[in-house]
Amino acid sequence: MIDIQKNSEPLDLSYLKDMCGDSAEFIIEMIDLFKAQTPAYIEELKQAIDDKDWPKAAASAHKVKPTFVYVGREDARAFMQQIENNAREQRDLEKLSADCDEIAAFTELLYKQLDTAREELQKRL
Repeated sequence: MIDIQKNSEPLDLSYLKDMCGDSAEFIIEMIDLFKAQTPAYIEELKQAIDDKDWPKAAASAHKVKPTFVYVGREDARAFMQQIENNAREQRDLEKLSADCDEIAAFTELLYKQLDTAREELQKRL
């Protein structure tokens, strides 16, 4: 489940900071990459669920899952893990479409948080 309280808090980018030695340029690059790739991943997941292609849905969820850790949203990673497991095990399939809608709506909020973080990082360049 997505922790909606975290949607209004600054992102914890400590994973990226540790990974790159706190390089603002690198973190901005990773934010841009996340924002460029995630919509396609979410669309791929949605299409697989609509097609009832459970192996592809599980693979799609698996692909996007770790990217949420990079931007400080372990709650979203855990939610994607749940989607992946449900698709792989063909469990709670009736919920997958709603879960996908929830993650899609969440990413729109996350993009706003990322924009704010990016603006702050840009000031350091």
